[in-house]
Amino acid sequence: MRGVRYPGYRDADWAQPYAKYMAAHTDPAPAPVSRAFDGPPLDPASIPDFANVTRDLGPTGYSTVETGYGRRADGVLFVAVRTEMPRVSAAMWDWWFGWHSVESARYKLWHPDAHQFATLKADRTTAPIGDREKYVGNTSYVDELVGPKVQQLGIEFRDPRGHGFCVPSDQTVIFGRVGSSIAPVDLGWLAHQVRPVAGGAEMRSRFYLNMRGLHRPNLGQAVRAVRRGASVDPADLVLGLDLARDLLMHCGQEMNHLAAFLPELHREFAVRP
Repeated sequence: MRGVRYPGYRDADWAQPYAKYMAAHTDPAPAPVSRAFDGPPLDPASIPDFANVTRDLGPTGYSTVETGYGRRADGVLFVAVRTEMPRVSAAMWDWWFGWHSVESARYKLWHPDAHQFATLKADRTTAPIGDREKYVGNTSYVDELVGPKVQQLGIEFRDPRGHGFCVPSDQTVIFGRVGSSIAPVDLGWLAHQVRPVAGGAEMRSRFYLNMRGLHRPNLGQAVRAVRRGASVDPADLVLGLDLARDLLMHCGQEMNHLAAFLPELHREFAVRP
């Protein structure tokens, strides 16, 4: 509600045309996520291999694990979250990923309790291109709380079809390489499949972490992250089971929260030819 000041938002955020969608807190996660969070981690032997993620997130069917967290015997962390989204479509999520990261206030709409900062390598929000082209091949730099600790990340979005995903026209897959925005180290992968179901859509999210690699650093972003109070402890690059559990809850909250008003946000702010 306009005139109310919620923690996490700056005074300038309230001048934005989407301020009416700001909330004091993130909506609770759906019950299946809360049950998985409160329960034990998955048996390592039950965790699907990353090599099978394109089949796991195929256009039809379900995986043996739709919501849960755990650690494989090789140290790879795994998180899966399924979110039901009434009234939502895959196209709305393609628009969102091309629109939100250009302003921190937009990013905070998604998870007002945890999201702190966002910017894009290249602002394509007003370019005369499709919504997918605005984020695929782009990098989003974000600061967000996952559990008690701020994570400062650079997420490079890839073309899912180029990595073997089958993506029908009424579905989407948001696929990204997750890395540190401070160190030139990749940490893992994320994938969010959105496909239609009766009354709306479902999102099936997957995270595979501790799958490290190297990337060319963006020195400007790294310097700005340090100025915002970045942690440069090398131990932060070794992710533990507690982070996987916290990420399960974080994903369950943010996807459920945004889905509740994404149709209205999209109708009001999506730019059409």
